[in-house]
Amino acid sequence: MRRALTRSTGALLAAWLFSGCESHAVFDGVAVDPPRPMAAFTFARADGSPFATAPEPGRPMVLFFGYTHCPDVCPTTLADWKRAKAQLGDAAARVRWVFVSVDPERDTPAVAQRYATQYDASFVGLSGDPMTTANIMQAFGVAAAKEDAPTASGYLVSHSSQVFLVDDTGALVALYPFGTRWEALAADLGRVLRRTPLPK
Repeated sequence: MRRALTRSTGALLAAWLFSGCESHAVFDGVAVDPPRPMAAFTFARADGSPFATAPEPGRPMVLFFGYTHCPDVCPTTLADWKRAKAQLGDAAARVRWVFVSVDPERDTPAVAQRYATQYDASFVGLSGDPMTTANIMQAFGVAAAKEDAPTASGYLVSHSSQVFLVDDTGALVALYPFGTRWEALAADLGRVLRRTPLPK
């Protein structure tokens, strides 16, 4: 069921993003051309401080929507992020790596942050109230649904599995379906960083 949801939502997202346009941008991932401005959302972090997905000058953002009990897609994706970050070297410090939970019922802000940082201390884990979670998922065309069959962890969640690349103006410029090589994300981040002015 997780795979079926992943494929169907990926197809719907592709149709939503790319209908009526021909891509000319150079990306190893799936280019969004023209780039799509994205709404910004604010989450409360585990320490009570706010984290906003609003653009920051000179700092592109990578987003992924998952959950901490995920047995396959989520740990694979964050492990790939770790590899991409290492490939970028010092330039990776300018990237905001953001994991957003689609399972706020179990994933508190502290749980989401602890999950993300076990892969890299700079990764940000976020979990919001149901309305914020629903709104950011809708903005990015992400779907998620509890599975009926119980498991040792309580339940599984079928969810969209693509990674999103947002530039420092807040525009979605590329996405990466599950199974895309981590080298593609690293290469595209390198391109985006090279053409992104450093913050003054």
